[in-house]
Amino acid sequence: MSFFTFLLVGVGGFLGAVARYSVSQYFNENHTFRLPSATLFVNVLGSFLLGLLIGKGTSEMWSLLLGTGFLGSFTTFSTFKLEGIQLHVDKRRKDFIMYNVICYGGGILLAFVGYEIGRLFA
Repeated sequence: MSFFTFLLVGVGGFLGAVARYSVSQYFNENHTFRLPSATLFVNVLGSFLLGLLIGKGTSEMWSLLLGTGFLGSFTTFSTFKLEGIQLHVDKRRKDFIMYNVICYGGGILLAFVGYEIGRLFA
């Protein structure tokens, strides 16, 4: 791997992490939902955008910057898991199930929709 590859992923990762933090701050300050909405939002949006990116067939450079870097850090599997465990520990069974179904099912569905839309613009 070249230095340029690391730079693309690093810059994308930095921007994605800042974007995720900004979304989390916005949701925490302006909304109250039963589910961890900020994480849910970034994960399903990120799934859609990654599907769009892949469906469009972007170049390796854009895939590294936006797909691996930006969307890799914008979405968050670890926080999703932690919040799911917190719902389970708090005995919020329905919320736990709904959170997992929306995040997994919605993520897969939106990745597919994004992919199909991306193919239209390829």
